[in-house]
Amino acid sequence: MSAIEAGPRQLEVLPAQAPRRPAWSRRRLSAAAALLWLASGIYIVPADQQAVETRFGRVVAPRVMPGMHYCLPWPIGRVQRLKVRQLQRLVIGGEVPDGVLGRAQAPASQFLTGDQNLIHLRVVVQYYVGVPADYLFQAQEAARLAGAAVEEELTRRIGRRGVDAVLTTDKVAIQEEVRSAAQQHLNDYRLGVILSSVNIESAAPPPEVANAFRDVAGARADAARLVSEAQGYANDVIPRARGEAQQMLEEAAAYKQRRINEAQGDAARFTQLAAEYARAAELNGHRLYVETMEQILPRIKKLILDKRGNLDLTIIRKGAQPPAEGRGPQ
Repeated sequence: MSAIEAGPRQLEVLPAQAPRRPAWSRRRLSAAAALLWLASGIYIVPADQQAVETRFGRVVAPRVMPGMHYCLPWPIGRVQRLKVRQLQRLVIGGEVPDGVLGRAQAPASQFLTGDQNLIHLRVVVQYYVGVPADYLFQAQEAARLAGAAVEEELTRRIGRRGVDAVLTTDKVAIQEEVRSAAQQHLNDYRLGVILSSVNIESAAPPPEVANAFRDVAGARADAARLVSEAQGYANDVIPRARGEAQQMLEEAAAYKQRRINEAQGDAARFTQLAAEYARAAELNGHRLYVETMEQILPRIKKLILDKRGNLDLTIIRKGAQPPAEGRGPQ
């Protein structure tokens, strides 16, 4: 019996079969994915940064300079960038708002001086990354360790000095000593941190004795001022006195030389006169007598008498006042 005679035709729906992709298409996709994965290893380091390359967690390039570079992509390789020249800041002894708002300073700001005095210090430390690989992998909290090294050296240097030196004259020396010694510790620890500066921003005695410290500082300033004034007066008087003394010595030496020259000249002239006088003693004696009388006679009143002794006394009495009564002629 045929199918038509058997009854209505029953249609059987067969599931559609997806077209099979050729094998070469899957290989192309895999190759493209591999190329994209390899291309993802290209990276750029900005001008203000440096990078560290690691491969399976091991450092293979500790310092990658700015520019375009290549590293095997994750999970094989990894790149970490750091701003190595950016100054970072940490404070020892409280932050600025604490002092402005009048808050009590933390115990970390208290340091003991060599003469058993307490002072409050606030120190600002600036640092930057020197060795990127060490900074990333040698310690988890490099900044905290740097602060601890600075605080240790600061405590040691403060403990060697008196409170007056810390508050006045030795601040610059303490800053440099602390920076140098703390940097040596950081180098020994291989933290990769470079200390740029250690600055003591504030140094003050405890509030309970602040007035006494101010009085002492004022007295010290007055003493320094008086010493400076005295030194200035000495610097003014001493050179002038030395100059006057030198001038007097020079004048005395000149007077001495002049008197010696005059005496030598007089002696030489007298010697010459004595020699000339000895050649014609009578003539020279008469000449000297005449020259002497020429100098003397014009200065005195004189009366010349005749050799015969005749003298008219009326010449002497002429114009004279009459003698007083009871007194004879004089």
